[in-house]
Amino acid sequence: MAGKRQRGGRARTPGAVTARVGGGPAALVPDRERPQAWALVVDGAPQSHVDLAVPDHLGFSYQRRLGHVIDLVAPPGMPLRVVHLGGGALTLARYTAYTRPRSTQQVIELDTALVDLVRAHLPWDRGWRIRVRAGDARAGLAKLPDGWADLIIADVFGGARTPAHMTSAEFLTDVRRVLRPGGDYAANLTDGGALAFLRGQIATVRSAFGEVCVAADPAVLRGKRFGNAVLWAADHELPVADLTRRVATDPHPGRVEHGAALAAFTAGAPVVTDTTSAPSPPPPPNAFG
Repeated sequence: MAGKRQRGGRARTPGAVTARVGGGPAALVPDRERPQAWALVVDGAPQSHVDLAVPDHLGFSYQRRLGHVIDLVAPPGMPLRVVHLGGGALTLARYTAYTRPRSTQQVIELDTALVDLVRAHLPWDRGWRIRVRAGDARAGLAKLPDGWADLIIADVFGGARTPAHMTSAEFLTDVRRVLRPGGDYAANLTDGGALAFLRGQIATVRSAFGEVCVAADPAVLRGKRFGNAVLWAADHELPVADLTRRVATDPHPGRVEHGAALAAFTAGAPVVTDTTSAPSPPPPPNAFG
């Protein structure tokens, strides 16, 4: 639903598109600075940002950090097989399709009304190999064949919280099953304050993979602000130096933790199981204000 061009080459800024979806009230809000860009907001929480004219533009910091993962998991331009757990406005699927042509991607999204909203107003290139499946992300993952994916990205939120069943060691067992040998896993998480949820997630992923790093705003890692943390895990050496340089030079610079520093950050946190799992904490009232 791109803005139409007026005489003189300037775009007319359209109004917001609103709808009721499974996660609550949703709005596609036009970006005043980018004529064909939209932010997806669900139940008051910003979830995605899409520029229809520039598919490799990533407007949110956490999306940029996941974009760095997509850039670094394989040589530039190499097609990937990617599973996206949680779809939103398909920002990262679009990014992958645009930067890595001929990639094959599967998106599993529970909220069919949200998918319909995005499909109607933010259509993607029909030539891109993106298949959107309706259903619960973990149940959908269980249906995928062994060793299918080069990369699995978990970005699942019910409202503004990660569901409990997407946080456990048993969930990661299925992630590992669907990944090819040497494949990569990335997740977008949110936390604040004492960071008990984030520490538990890092401990759980470290129990499943040989190498783990986390990229986030320094204030989030210090527990001073509620926000996003992007976790990257694999059984091979991660390009931590390259990721650190990219994250540090983003418009909103972040920090990467890895190795001994990450182990110290996580010290004492228990591995999360299906019987002990809990959703991520709710954001404070002013988190997105």
